[in-house]
Amino acid sequence: METLLLLGSLNLAVVIMLGAFGAHALKKKLTSEMLDIYQTGVHYHIAHGLGLLLLGVLAGGVLQSGLVLTAGWLLFAGIILFSGSLYALALTGVKRLGAITPLGGLCFIAGWIVLALAVIQG
Repeated sequence: METLLLLGSLNLAVVIMLGAFGAHALKKKLTSEMLDIYQTGVHYHIAHGLGLLLLGVLAGGVLQSGLVLTAGWLLFAGIILFSGSLYALALTGVKRLGAITPLGGLCFIAGWIVLALAVIQG
């Protein structure tokens, strides 16, 4: 539980900083396309940071299953791979980094499916 709450809260602090950085420092430095890519990273980062907090709360009460922690680690991996690759792509313009993004998306999907399994197991 504490691990997920810590990961969630730290990720949310980081994404607020990254979002502000994108909105203020990068607005005039990136093309519109690259800024959109960066903002997509921010969007998914914040959504799944909140997801980590949710999982932390669930792990502390309703769903005391090891699957919840597994789901959390998958969401965290998704943040690193999905959002991280989009941040890197937007900042460097290296298109090959976009090949990493779907792996992060798969981690997000797997994390939510693992949570569903935890719910089914009760």
